[in-house]
Amino acid sequence: MTVSQEKPRLDHAHVRELLKAMIRIRRFEDKCAELYTQQKIRGFLHLYDGEEAIAAGIIPLLEAKDRLVATYREHGHALVRGVPMGAVLAEMYGKAEGCAGGRGGSMHLFSAERNFYGGNAIVGGGLPLATGLALADRMQGSDAVTACFFGEGAVAEGEFHEAMNLAALWGLPVLFVCENNGYAMGTALAISEAETDISVKARSYGIDSVVVDGMDVVAVEAAARKALKAIAATGKPQFLECRTYRFRAHSMFDAQLYRPKEEVEEWRAKGPIVRFQTWLLENGLLHEEEITALTGEVDAEIAEAVAFAEAGHDEPVPDLTRFVMSPDRPDPPVAEPPGKTATTTYREAVKAAITDAMERDDRVFLMGEDVGRYGGCYAVSKGLLDRFGPDRIRDTPLSESGFTGAGIGAAIAGMRPIVEVMTVNFSLLALDQILNTAATFRHMSNNQFGVPVVIRMATGAGRQLAAQHSHSLEGWYAHIPGLRVLAPATLEDARGMLWTALQDPDPVLIFENVMLYNREGKLAENAGPVDIDRAAIRRDGTDVTLITYGGSLWKTLDAAEVLAAEGISADVIDLRTLRPLDLPTILTSVGKTRRAVMVDEGWKTGSLAAEIGMRLAEEAFWELDAPLARVCSAEVPIPYAAHLEQAAIPQTAGIVEAVRAVMGAKP
Repeated sequence: MTVSQEKPRLDHAHVRELLKAMIRIRRFEDKCAELYTQQKIRGFLHLYDGEEAIAAGIIPLLEAKDRLVATYREHGHALVRGVPMGAVLAEMYGKAEGCAGGRGGSMHLFSAERNFYGGNAIVGGGLPLATGLALADRMQGSDAVTACFFGEGAVAEGEFHEAMNLAALWGLPVLFVCENNGYAMGTALAISEAETDISVKARSYGIDSVVVDGMDVVAVEAAARKALKAIAATGKPQFLECRTYRFRAHSMFDAQLYRPKEEVEEWRAKGPIVRFQTWLLENGLLHEEEITALTGEVDAEIAEAVAFAEAGHDEPVPDLTRFVMSPDRPDPPVAEPPGKTATTTYREAVKAAITDAMERDDRVFLMGEDVGRYGGCYAVSKGLLDRFGPDRIRDTPLSESGFTGAGIGAAIAGMRPIVEVMTVNFSLLALDQILNTAATFRHMSNNQFGVPVVIRMATGAGRQLAAQHSHSLEGWYAHIPGLRVLAPATLEDARGMLWTALQDPDPVLIFENVMLYNREGKLAENAGPVDIDRAAIRRDGTDVTLITYGGSLWKTLDAAEVLAAEGISADVIDLRTLRPLDLPTILTSVGKTRRAVMVDEGWKTGSLAAEIGMRLAEEAFWELDAPLARVCSAEVPIPYAAHLEQAAIPQTAGIVEAVRAVMGAKP
């Protein structure tokens, strides 16, 4: 990022560029509105009409290495950033030639070549992402800046405040640009906000904040120049509130019943194009024939873009699932023969995995609530702050969505963050970032961006922590395409899964059952990375297959011992990876035993056990000699009282009883 002077140089070439950029956005979107009425563009269409001065005044100041995060009203940002107009329009047509292969549409334009990280249909959703991109640049020693555009409606979202706090706390090079058009969809700012001066909100976090007339392209450029120069000097975030107005509806579906037509016409009279163009003509900086010529250039480009989009091709239906996950994954690690063993705990095995990863790769860092000075809620990271320092063992505020989104952004930008969410319950606050960003980014961008982030969290019941700290929600996350979901149950997996997960090009969630942290056992001193693609047979048997994972593995193995004494031989499968499931291992076992019982700490309704049961019904029905069975948690919030908590979750006795019933059942 290089800004040599604060004041715009309004020579002939520059003013022509500014005017053309605004006219180009306006006329392109006028054509888009026309194409929408012809149903060639579908879904939502949010037009930038009236706000052109903001993109035109700021984005040309960014260098190629700088990053740009936009919102769902991002056609203007994409065009000014240099994304080809034909590729933008083809994307809006849903064509394979679109800038995201037709997978994103109007609200999700992407271009890795232009460092354009897309529009975001989640209000405020791009703010944590921008902080993470900037964090990666800071940690990698780059002087790049991340520009983040969003509407005033986003300031009501928690992610706005979480991102502001993180950017200020860590001194990140982010240019936050609030395009305040006065209406969050159909609600005027005065109705939705107690404090309508948005710059005050940013200033409360210690961020330099400026209000600028967003209808004046010269004023916008001057403010942006000053802000970018300040970021270059200090490395700290800057905030611009650009007060503007959208002349069209929130989207093309919007009847605009919430504002009078007179208000719109009053603002149109002082719109950015008419205002700047009038000033140029009055001062002789441009002449009518020049404006006519540049308008003709724009119209010719639009005609070419329409022809390009119209000639576009539909992506073949067989490619539907392409790029849900990366087509290129590293080979599984080659396990060394185990050497000398030592007694350790699951907790120490996880800690050893983190330590090993950070020693191997400078891009790896740990971030989360209390991971540093406190040593982690479950003492997993105790001592690591002294060893690696606060830059790589990074304590975060209590802002799950903010720091998880930042971890996602840092991963996209080349770092390898390990994001620790203290408990699975808290992850629900970060679900927006996990589901709407991490899991979708590769597919939605047509493989332009991957998200190689690892998110760890404690899960499960048994410690008398009551309903809000005792859930087992890993089955929920295993429902989401685009994620890899792991559940290490053994010391070997606790030690070995992390490094393999960090090599994965896609987001990996690791669920560590709270009842395992104190579990002791022997672990080879040369234990290293393990395969994360396959389930493991933890006990061989011939009569029944017991399928489980995580904290329930050891109860299931105990049940197998009891059953063995009764003459029932059980195959015990440790799933290890919940998404994608290793179905071949399950089918092979059930084909041998012809009976199956699933043990799952999740609730029975909608459980992972239900998914496995249905897969068996679809693919192994004729192999079964008895009905399928499952042992799940009771359909209650986990209670505090110890005897009720134990009654609510699967136990060895219940597993034994279920197997006995299956062995006595007839098909």
